[in-house]
Amino acid sequence: MPSYIYYWSPCLNKVGTVKSTINSVLSLSKYSNSKFVPVVINACGEWDEYKDFFKSNNIKIVNLSPFNYYKYLPKTGFIQSRLSYIIIFIFSFLPLIKVLRRNEVNYLIAHLITSLPLFIFYILNLNSKLILRISGYPKLNILRSYFWKKVSKTLFKITCPSLELLNKIEKSNIFKKNQLYFLPDAIIQIDEFKKKKILINNKEFDKSKKIVLSVGRLTKQKNFKYLIDEFEIFSKNQKDYILVILGDGEQKNYLKKYISSRKLDDKIYLMGRTENVYQYMKKSEVFVLSSLWEEVGFVIVEAAISNLFVISSNCPNGPSEFLDNGNHGILFENNKKNKLSESLETYLKLNKEKRFYMRVNLKKGAIKYTIFRHYLILKKLLINEN
Repeated sequence: MPSYIYYWSPCLNKVGTVKSTINSVLSLSKYSNSKFVPVVINACGEWDEYKDFFKSNNIKIVNLSPFNYYKYLPKTGFIQSRLSYIIIFIFSFLPLIKVLRRNEVNYLIAHLITSLPLFIFYILNLNSKLILRISGYPKLNILRSYFWKKVSKTLFKITCPSLELLNKIEKSNIFKKNQLYFLPDAIIQIDEFKKKKILINNKEFDKSKKIVLSVGRLTKQKNFKYLIDEFEIFSKNQKDYILVILGDGEQKNYLKKYISSRKLDDKIYLMGRTENVYQYMKKSEVFVLSSLWEEVGFVIVEAAISNLFVISSNCPNGPSEFLDNGNHGILFENNKKNKLSESLETYLKLNKEKRFYMRVNLKKGAIKYTIFRHYLILKKLLINEN
């Protein structure tokens, strides 16, 4: 008999968690030979645009709402997005209970708005097992610590995409050690990567320039203003480089105005969101992550698999682990003036052999983030408990 693995991941924006969910689901469908049947819970219509993709890959969808109210929910701004999460919580509460009671659900893997399944499993005696994915260290106070200790009894496993995060959570003494499990995100589809290795024709900027690339939502977390300031310092002496930023978000207009106010329009380009970051990565020389906090980061792994040299802020939860503490890339002190610009200068001073060595080893490290490797580790977790 197959095991039914349900995924709860009601996302507001196309963030990394969306890709993580899709690829995890796809890994079970593609490699398990029907031993595991993945099912995506569509809370408010957030997965509607992927229905054809799921259908073509034999992935089932369960709708909690008869109509799509996702398109009416505010998706940007801290307060607005929190309001949307509350709406999803309220409208999904009873429908999700019905799904968990009426359907054969062996496991529920929760990625986002995890408070709802946690609460349901806490108040009800369900046969299903709850697996919670945590991608960042929870902010703990007395009240939250009490809450987590209470609900932890309902959890079967907590998966973490980085060992650094797992060790940090283990030290909190809120969860039992045997509840914690290292599960790298499913980021890279090798077949899909090969298809997307298409070079772009950059009419927007000078082709003779060397590209420093950064990718991410234009939000406070990604710290793009700091990146712009640091690149301005770097570009004063290095005229051959331009900065290209891919992404969209609530800070888009602010960053555009800021770039213009600094008279950097010919050096820094906001290109918007793209479905195919690889086409830019294949034209770039260096990838920079400037985030204030981040897990391993999808874009870092994608940059590594594209043979880019990676420079990253030494922010919590994963980049330093992926870069082997600076042995396979350059880490700079988070959000400190001159540290990023100095790291770019350090990169320029490295000889070709050193750059090649660091890129090759970083690419080797990216292999564990393929969907097949993710499947093998997830299968071990599921089989050991079946």
